[in-house]
Amino acid sequence: MILHKYDDALVAEIAEHYKKIIELIGENPEREGLKKTPIRAAKALLDVTRGYKESASGIIKSAIFEHAGSNIVIVKDIEFYSLCEHHILPFFGKVSIGYIPDGGMIGLSKLARLVDTFAHRLQVQERLTSEVCRTLFEELQPKGVIVVCEAGHLCMKMRGVEKQESVTTTMDYCGAFEDVNLRNEFMRLL
Repeated sequence: MILHKYDDALVAEIAEHYKKIIELIGENPEREGLKKTPIRAAKALLDVTRGYKESASGIIKSAIFEHAGSNIVIVKDIEFYSLCEHHILPFFGKVSIGYIPDGGMIGLSKLARLVDTFAHRLQVQERLTSEVCRTLFEELQPKGVIVVCEAGHLCMKMRGVEKQESVTTTMDYCGAFEDVNLRNEFMRLL
């Protein structure tokens, strides 16, 4: 279990806004089931947006090791949860990352931490995919990076068009993965 430290003043300030929102939608924030909701919601919001306080660059730089070898390293199906910046509703799915080392490799868990750092911000899937790809490419300096993200968006499932089975796929790549044959090989390995 992860225990988070909270800035009590910040939690209280956010909670006051949640209390007002509860009132504005026509509910009584003093009702038994809702009395602690503003505080819980404030802490939850701080948890799911903790990526603003994390350094993506620092995560990568903390675990680069010398490596002469692999043609491609792939970590697939890294689960993530994020909030859509347009509706503040969750979207979630999986990210798969491939890179070709060029003298250095990164600890595999750092790839998951990199995804989490960007996912724990108000986000759009397209930017999340790009930020993971570009940051890994700039900080690790491999021959190439490719990132594929598949996600379901509650802003499409529970409001608006209400399409329950819709899945969005985004891809970004740079360096050696500009070669379509290499991209195809990565996709086959997924």
